[in-house]
Amino acid sequence: MKKDDTPVQYAVQDGVATISIDRPAQRNALSIAICERLLDLWDEVERDDAVRVIILTSADCGVFSAGMDLKEAAKVRADSGKDMLQMLRDPFHQRMRKVSKPIIAAMTGHFTAGGMVLAANSDIRVGLRDTLGGISEAKVGRGSPWGVPMLWMLPQPFMMELMLTGEMHPIERFHQLGFVNYVEATPDAVRERAMAIARTIADNAPLTVWAAKKSIGAAMDLGCERGLEAACQYHERVYSSADAIEGPRAFAEKRAPRWIGA
Repeated sequence: MKKDDTPVQYAVQDGVATISIDRPAQRNALSIAICERLLDLWDEVERDDAVRVIILTSADCGVFSAGMDLKEAAKVRADSGKDMLQMLRDPFHQRMRKVSKPIIAAMTGHFTAGGMVLAANSDIRVGLRDTLGGISEAKVGRGSPWGVPMLWMLPQPFMMELMLTGEMHPIERFHQLGFVNYVEATPDAVRERAMAIARTIADNAPLTVWAAKKSIGAAMDLGCERGLEAACQYHERVYSSADAIEGPRAFAEKRAPRWIGA
């Protein structure tokens, strides 16, 4: 297990990496330092064979993330004449979408703007009861091109409402529409649910988990027919693996499987 003392805390234990944004006094707003650290961490979890699944969360303050640190953005503009996004290597967190391991968002508060980006780029979402989510860029003159993939997660009329009005909506509505998997009563319950899901995933055959995530992503990118073709190609690696032999053998011998990821 390891931790660091930056505004983004990072720890790995029993196959689960936990990434936590730690700026409660600023409502976990995304500073340049945080965005750059997150980008480095997506590369780190990808390289680390000990990591099977990632939980993304933040310090308790009632807000999962308020999005871009607008105070810092104003200072960057005043000092350099540049938009803050120009200072970032990955302004829309696209590297996160390419992580091959599952990412679970444990959202212990409201989520909007960049907080919504982080939620949308996760694979499974657990939220807190009586919180709100939205895409607030229209209210502050910013943009949300990153919202396009959400058309595969939410109905088009609701996406239009989110992006055009900038209004916040109850998390229960996101849950009803399938964007949020679970809604829990307390921040601790949110994290506990996320960890339970993560441990289940970490115990499963890693190649099967990898192929499942790749297949769903391919279907979103390519459409049904070509996505199915891509999924079959990804699963060739699964069916030809030693784990494909180990799973049925362990079942027959009534023991837990010993996965090697190959």
